[in-house]
Amino acid sequence: MARPPGFRTRQAAEELGGNLAAWRKLQGLTAQQVAERAGTTRQTVGRLERGDLGVGLDIVLEVCRALGLLDEVVRATDPYETAFGRARADQALPKRVRR
Repeated sequence: MARPPGFRTRQAAEELGGNLAAWRKLQGLTAQQVAERAGTTRQTVGRLERGDLGVGLDIVLEVCRALGLLDEVVRATDPYETAFGRARADQALPKRVRR
């Protein structure tokens, strides 16, 4: 059985949800409009914006796409975009083929 999420994970989910809600509002979009663009329901967008950890990764990414944030989210997790990641990659991983 999986252990419950830790405090920092729950806190991060709430912060991420709040950030997505702020992006939506800054763009003048309703939760319904984002839901339609993301292929989900308004209720699910609301759950995500409140930090519900039960919302699937696919929905999180679709909402990011609908808000124009998907590329930035992916780039934020790219280890090759950090000095540490680049240094470690030279030591531990085969050379990455850039597109």
